Amino acid sequence: MSKILIIEDEASIRRVLTNILTEESSTYKVEDAVDGLQGLEKIKNNDYDLVLCDIKMPKMDGVELLEAVKKIKPEIPMVMISGHGDMETAVHAMRLGAFDFISKPPDLNRLLNTVRNALDKKQLVVENKILKNKVSKNFEMIGDSEAINHIKIMIDKVAQTDARVLITGPNGTGKELVAHQLHDKSERANFPLIEVNCAAIPSELIESELFGHVKGAFTSAVKDRAGKFEAADGGTIFLDEIGDMSLSAQAKVLRALQESMITRVGADKDIKIDVRVVAATNKDLKKEIAEGRFREDLYHRLAVILIKVPSLNDRREDIPLLIEHFTEKIAAEQGNAPKVFSKTAITLLQEYDWTGNIRELRNVVERLIILGGSEISENDVTLFASK
Repeated sequence: MSKILIIEDEASIRRVLTNILTEESSTYKVEDAVDGLQGLEKIKNNDYDLVLCDIKMPKMDGVELLEAVKKIKPEIPMVMISGHGDMETAVHAMRLGAFDFISKPPDLNRLLNTVRNALDKKQLVVENKILKNKVSKNFEMIGDSEAINHIKIMIDKVAQTDARVLITGPNGTGKELVAHQLHDKSERANFPLIEVNCAAIPSELIESELFGHVKGAFTSAVKDRAGKFEAADGGTIFLDEIGDMSLSAQAKVLRALQESMITRVGADKDIKIDVRVVAATNKDLKKEIAEGRFREDLYHRLAVILIKVPSLNDRREDIPLLIEHFTEKIAAEQGNAPKVFSKTAITLLQEYDWTGNIRELRNVVERLIILGGSEISENDVTLFASK
């Protein structure tokens, strides 16, 4: 059940909004507050999925309340309610992090669409937090080589800024680990990290996936849908394999970076966003630019900070630590005690040509644990780690 708080000093408006919402869905539980101070107290003591808040109120106005809520419970979407003369204030509230604003008297369709979209975003935030708690340990950067320590230092320096980062490196080197570290160590860590694999989405769907769409924008658009940029508002969007993005989508991403605005497919209304962009690719984007497949202006927007992740062959001294990490992780997954790798087995694995990088090493370690003896020997490596 979605819990909604209405903060409005006019009893008639509170009554109208409550009736609209409760008639729309039996899953909406609606509470109200008569001014900003009472509303703030309720927000402190309760968990709400959405707040509808008047701008002009006694004791504490809506903008002051918005600023206070963003400090204590930033994940709650707040929709501001404004009179005709309050448009400038409403725009200011949007810049402070309001989800949207609605004019008085509220238009029924606009109100319900806004409520649905806000609740959808809140659900995405909640799901992202749950997922983040489950997988945070999966994004540790294992290694003590000079190359990895250099990347860790760069992450610590860059994470606290909003600078855009372009991560490059071969497949399987762990570019997504860098993206997660940048987000987790930033001031945006309490907001979503939304990942988009640009290579996995068909070119005809990428714009809808990134920017959302309105009902009727195309044949299968049966309802309004928020895109990944909206879902990442306040947080970070990770555009993986950005070198595979279509030129049309590149142009729209460029506009989003330049203006901090996006437009849903089929809509004519701009939506303000506050998103940090981190991108990754295994391609040589300068070569892609020369061959007309990637926009040079987008490249320069993305590559404020460049982080190159080395291949495993360039950091062989990290292989013993990685083997130990994967051994413990696989044992925990299988409910077994970790196996031990002999020194000669580890030395032999360090000599391999790891074309598949860390991803390939992980697969080999799992194979050796399954097929090898109680202690993984050099002979096990020769038999079961064949390339």
